[in-house]
Amino acid sequence: MSLPTVSDSLSLISPKRLDEAWGEEVIRFENLSVRFRVPAERMRTFKEFAIRRVQGKVSFREHWALRDVNLSIRAGEVFGLVGHNGAGKSTLLKVVARILKPTTGRVWVKGRVAPLLGVGAGFHPELTGRENVFLNGTLLGFSQQEMEEKFEQIVAFAGLEKFIDAPLRTYSSGMRARLGFAVATDTQPDILLVDEVLAVGDVAFREKSTARMNEFIERGTTILLVSHSMNTILSICHRVAWIHQGRVHMVGETEQVVAAYQANRDNAR
Repeated sequence: MSLPTVSDSLSLISPKRLDEAWGEEVIRFENLSVRFRVPAERMRTFKEFAIRRVQGKVSFREHWALRDVNLSIRAGEVFGLVGHNGAGKSTLLKVVARILKPTTGRVWVKGRVAPLLGVGAGFHPELTGRENVFLNGTLLGFSQQEMEEKFEQIVAFAGLEKFIDAPLRTYSSGMRARLGFAVATDTQPDILLVDEVLAVGDVAFREKSTARMNEFIERGTTILLVSHSMNTILSICHRVAWIHQGRVHMVGETEQVVAAYQANRDNAR
């Protein structure tokens, strides 16, 4: 049985609010582009790459993951990102999280950001769960003292009291996901980044994480959500951007964008 994803849990969240007036702007993308240099030929090992690089036999091609993105997101919005695999959705989240820097253009972000971008993101497999809590907290901008004050409630929320001093490599993917979710959401962030690849564990933990996500929405946390689940997008997102080949193909009201995206997807089959 496959583990549920954050998207599955989010589909249980309270219906979206119908606020007419949004808060201030908290995320703004201005002509943002991200370029990667990718080896033109596939290298099977790093050793092969290093030898060929020294010999001057490695050529690169440019891949633009994002091109000229212009978007504005306001406080309290649940903003969805849809598009095919490789369209640039997760890259956009990583730019907001400061994991990636734009090649051109800029992103402006106001507030504390909590990224939930992948199972065990920011964790080291050889460190214990305890050590990874402090490591992940540091990456999220918390001080040592803050993490010491938060530690016990983080572990309790994740339900990992018996395993917290074991190496992370002994954890299941669900256990790593629970720990990552607990650290990132222990203190309400201003902006929460959610990528659907993150599994959140068993039914009991999904209920706890869903309740916490509901609290964030009710308190006005801005959520930027990547999902392939159109039911999730339709149920909680106020606006949606359709990303296609690195560009914003369409942005607007949820129902309109989802309908256009689904029609395009169905026609392409």
